[in-house]
Amino acid sequence: MAQHFKKEEIKVLGLSLLGGMLEFYDFIIFVFFVNIISSLFFPSTLSPFWASMNTYGAFAAGYFARPLGGMIMAHFGDKSGRKKMFMLSILLMVIPTFTLGIMPTFESIGYAAPVILLVIRILQGIAIGGELPGGWVFVYEHSNKRSLGMHLGIFTSAVISGILLGSIITLCINLNFTPQEIKEYAWRIPFILGGIFGVISLFLRRFLNETSVFKEIMALKQTQKLPIKEVFKSAKTSVIKSFLSTWVLTGCIIITVLLTPNLLSEVFKLDSISKVTYQIIAIFLLASGNILGGILNDKLGIKRSIAIFSICLYLPYAFIMALPIGLILILYYLCTIL
Repeated sequence: MAQHFKKEEIKVLGLSLLGGMLEFYDFIIFVFFVNIISSLFFPSTLSPFWASMNTYGAFAAGYFARPLGGMIMAHFGDKSGRKKMFMLSILLMVIPTFTLGIMPTFESIGYAAPVILLVIRILQGIAIGGELPGGWVFVYEHSNKRSLGMHLGIFTSAVISGILLGSIITLCINLNFTPQEIKEYAWRIPFILGGIFGVISLFLRRFLNETSVFKEIMALKQTQKLPIKEVFKSAKTSVIKSFLSTWVLTGCIIITVLLTPNLLSEVFKLDSISKVTYQIIAIFLLASGNILGGILNDKLGIKRSIAIFSICLYLPYAFIMALPIGLILILYYLCTIL
């Protein structure tokens, strides 16, 4: 296993995953303080329900902006270089995150507060939309193909660990400050830290080299005028499959890891520390699954590794919600890929 990791691969993987983790932390820390943000950045005349709905709407705006960021940065990544877009994605994340940490609330600037909040989330969405596919491509083009699955699994695990870092910092905030102190000023600390983390990531990525694949494309002058047109022309089916699978991945992460703990804390009256602790456990298992999936992909191939994890995904729903339907879905899925 160790022989697969060359010095350059370790450098690329290390700097890429650290930057990805810190950038995803910046993007996701918002949801850990959604209740406080809803009370500070929207009119006090709104009911708690509508204030939360508006805040979750601003959170969702980041996800709506992700495809736009992915397409824009992928376009220029194919024309100007992967590294430049890798750097730009962090810069687009740092500025909005730090701004959120220091910006005035609704009480000070009125309706400008929710508008700025929405703009911040859109910019963050564009940034993370370019970061993830850019990171995967960067690691892919630098990796040994025999251990490609492990490399991509480690990178994805590190990105997911950004949520884990957010959970740990949120837990520290809840342990060291009272609810009143958190609402008054301590909620800003994670966002200011996010800005600092982003600057560190930006500095570290200066030491990355452009991929040999892009250097070869430039040397042969094979850059496309409109890369996205060529993608749909030559790989339309793969794009659609990736699009749908990413929907499932994002849905699972957002619902099970980020939103469900907030719901359960209200239903079962959990305190904030218990809620965050459960999130940390879930995120750790999620990050571990990424590495395991990458290893299985190298050993068994992508179809069989997907089949194994699909069974693991479906079984809880099969037994809890509808056993016959769940088993039918498993059998149908296995028949289509094997």
